[in-house]
Amino acid sequence: MTEISRIGMDTSKRIFQLHGVDRAEQPSLRKKLRRREMMLFFERLPPTVVAIEACGSAHFWGRVLGEMGHAVKLIAPQLAKPYVKRGKNDAADAEALCEAMSRPTMRFVPVKTADQQAALMLANQRDRLVRDRTRLTNTIRGTAAEFGLVAPTGPAAVLPLLAEVQADATLPALARELFAEMADELKQLDERLATADARLLAWHRASTMSRRLEKVPGIGHVTASLLVMKTPDPHAFESGRDFAAWLGLTPKDHSTAGKTRLGGITRAGDEALRSLLVVGATSVIRHTKIGQSRHKSAWLDGLLARKCPKVAAIALANKTARIAWKLMTTGEAYKPAHEVPGPMATA
Repeated sequence: MTEISRIGMDTSKRIFQLHGVDRAEQPSLRKKLRRREMMLFFERLPPTVVAIEACGSAHFWGRVLGEMGHAVKLIAPQLAKPYVKRGKNDAADAEALCEAMSRPTMRFVPVKTADQQAALMLANQRDRLVRDRTRLTNTIRGTAAEFGLVAPTGPAAVLPLLAEVQADATLPALARELFAEMADELKQLDERLATADARLLAWHRASTMSRRLEKVPGIGHVTASLLVMKTPDPHAFESGRDFAAWLGLTPKDHSTAGKTRLGGITRAGDEALRSLLVVGATSVIRHTKIGQSRHKSAWLDGLLARKCPKVAAIALANKTARIAWKLMTTGEAYKPAHEVPGPMATA
């Protein structure tokens, strides 16, 4: 077999398409293999570089091939797509991955360990439970409103609403039965969510980095835990701005012909992380405006004097993300601005 310098692999549940090139950049491998055949092929192949699209099961295959001695590079789908020449099929995708991997400026996704994926599984399960509970409470409110029963906003008002429904003798028996079933479902969701929160809190307390991040204003134990869980490798970002851009907290750039035109934030990256940072920033601003903030900031006071609170919240979330990146890369502890001599080091 001709020596292979690198391989692009398009994965699926059962079929794997390989495209390899030699050191002269000429195609030397085009194979379609089933799962078992693919494992035998890479076991016999001398160590080489393999590119895989960062999608479902990619981290598993990254660990498996890494144990065989191969160097695995995961590429985000949106970065590999421009290298598909024409049409979309498995062979074209594998060739595009092989080509994209050779670019000197290409960015790669670090392969996650099994423990990291387990932590992400916990974060995703909690997020799903929160969405399910919100969906159910909205259903209860909307259905109760059809019978003339309206409750204040907030999750704390749902249980009194359900009690009011059961006490209302004018409601049809079928409606009360269905509301009782929704009440049982809501109770189960609350119990499961409490269990997930307890697991997340235990994980947070066991993580030194997560406990350091919690000291930053606007970051609680949930946000700190998710930042540590979901950030692939803080050192992969050259600056705090790159980290904020990865979270979608930097403005869109529509500049041309030397004219700078910035729009709203890109909203790229992880939506849950970005939302938590913005919610935390909003809380800091609210406490600042009523004079109950524990951390005074001349920068934030000046920003609130010039901008509306929502714009200020985005700017503060951006700054919080940069501070978090600094703490994750240096291992330093957070110091409030009044404790830092001169310009704030973590800003």
